Amino acid sequence: MLIDDVTIKVTAGNGGKGIVAFNKTRMSLGPTGGSGGNGGNVYLKGSSNLSALKQFRFKKDLQAENGGDGKQQNNDGVTGKDLVLEVPVGTMIHNLTTKTKNEVVKINELILIAQGGKGGKGNFLFRSARNTSPKQCQFGLPGQFFTLRLELKLIADVGFIGLPNVGKSTLLNELTNAKAVVANYPFTTLEPNLGAYYDLILADIPGLIEGASTGKGLGIKFLRHIERTKILFHFISAEAENPVEDYRIIRQELKTHNKELLEKQEYLFLSRSDTVEPVELKKKISKLKKLNATVMPISIYNDEDVKKVQKILNKIAENK
Repeated sequence: MLIDDVTIKVTAGNGGKGIVAFNKTRMSLGPTGGSGGNGGNVYLKGSSNLSALKQFRFKKDLQAENGGDGKQQNNDGVTGKDLVLEVPVGTMIHNLTTKTKNEVVKINELILIAQGGKGGKGNFLFRSARNTSPKQCQFGLPGQFFTLRLELKLIADVGFIGLPNVGKSTLLNELTNAKAVVANYPFTTLEPNLGAYYDLILADIPGLIEGASTGKGLGIKFLRHIERTKILFHFISAEAENPVEDYRIIRQELKTHNKELLEKQEYLFLSRSDTVEPVELKKKISKLKKLNATVMPISIYNDEDVKKVQKILNKIAENK
C-alpha cells in the first residue's frame, strides 16, 4: 500500500550540559570543565523511492541524538548524530507548528527541518582575571520540536489518466520496465505506478470515476498526483458505449478539482482499438475529434500503434 499522506513529530537533539571541574594536578590548578556537545539536527532527504513514506506508517515520533555532556580536562561532549529521513521527491512538507510549507524537488536534496540545541558552556569558559575559579556552568538548550504533515504529490513528465480498466497499466508495462498489475476488471490499479521511458518519468494514475473530485473512490488522493504531471495521456476504451461521455466525465472531475489541470497539454488515445469493428471505431474517433484533435486509436498488439506513442514520447523528451 502506498503511503502518500502522513503526519509525524520530529525532535532535534538537546544540547549536552557543561560541567564544573578543576585540575587537581599541582602547579596546574584551574577550571577544566568541558562544554556540552550540540544536539543533532533533523533533515529530510529527497529519494527516488516512491514508497519511502511507508517507514512512518507506525513510527511517527522521531528524534535526533542528544549532545553529550562535557567532561573533565576540557573535554567537550560529543555532537549528537543528525537524523536524516528519506522522503520521495515531490513531497510537500507542511509544518503544522509554524504554519509554513516546503517541498522536496530533487534526489539527495537535504532540507533542514529541526535545529539541534546548542551545548552548554563548562566552567572553563567562565574563567577570567577576576574569577579564576568559576563554579558556574550551563545546561544545554533543547532541540526544536515540530509536527509535520508529509504529502506526496508525484512529479512525472507524463500522467496516464482515464476511467478504470482502460489499458493505462498495460501500455505503461509495454513502454517501460514497470511491472504494474494488469487484469481485466475495474480498479486493478489501486496506487500510482511509475515507469521510466529513457529520461521521461511516466505515471499511471489509478482510474478515476464520476464524483472523484468530491472524494468518491479515493479520487481526491489520485487527482492530487495529476497536479504534478506536465503532460496528460488521456485513455478511453474503444469498447465504451459512449466515449464522448467518458471523456466529459474525466474532464469535469479535473475541472472541479483544479481548473489549471485543463490547461495541461493532453493527448487522447482510444485504447483497445482491436476489440471493435473498423466502422464503429471510425465513428467514435470522429466524435472525439470534435473534442480533442489529437485522438488516436491504439492497441498494444499492434507494433505500429506502440511506435506512434513512442514517437510522441520522443518528441516530448526532445523538448524537455
